[in-house]
Amino acid sequence: MSDRGILRKYKIVFLGDQSVGKTSLITRFMYDTFDEQYAATIGIDFLSKTMYLEDNKTVRLQLWDTAGQERFRSLIPSYIRDSHVAVVCYDITSKKSFSSLEKWVSDVRSERGDDVIVVIAGNKSDLSSKRQVSVEEAEEFCKQIGGKFLIETSTKANHNVKLLFKKIASCLPEFSESSEQQQQQQAETVDVSIDTSGPQGSTSCC
Repeated sequence: MSDRGILRKYKIVFLGDQSVGKTSLITRFMYDTFDEQYAATIGIDFLSKTMYLEDNKTVRLQLWDTAGQERFRSLIPSYIRDSHVAVVCYDITSKKSFSSLEKWVSDVRSERGDDVIVVIAGNKSDLSSKRQVSVEEAEEFCKQIGGKFLIETSTKANHNVKLLFKKIASCLPEFSESSEQQQQQQAETVDVSIDTSGPQGSTSCC
């Protein structure tokens, strides 16, 4: 079977403290909806979605939403173990959630070493007036831990959510082996069928 007929599957695990917006990121991506009141994730939730790329290629993203509460912490390593991408999330209005990133990244490195793409996502960018974490701080942290890129998102405003998943897709192993030009083309032509509202903000490569 040629590559054209293969549906490659990639496991993406979302990590971070409780209430940083992991569930809302996944829900906005999957269903283009937002709820002011999300129930806390109990244990682990799983959803999957197919992304359509150029040249009739498709990838299946398996999205694992983990609980941020300490009592579920022991469950998480087993879900990190065979993941391709770890999206480590914090709330830009919560210094505490940002300080916790180090322990979440440590969990990822303990289970997967360098065999995983680490993405840092700062959520709730619509609340910039309450910001406690600067972009510069987050960029520096991303560089220190060898993260692939940093992006700030707002699930409420639907800001940069589509871009987050487009950038993840462009970093996946199948495409990272291609030329730089091919990567750029693939990143530009990913279609996840989500309409974004408002201007797209910048992201940082670490």
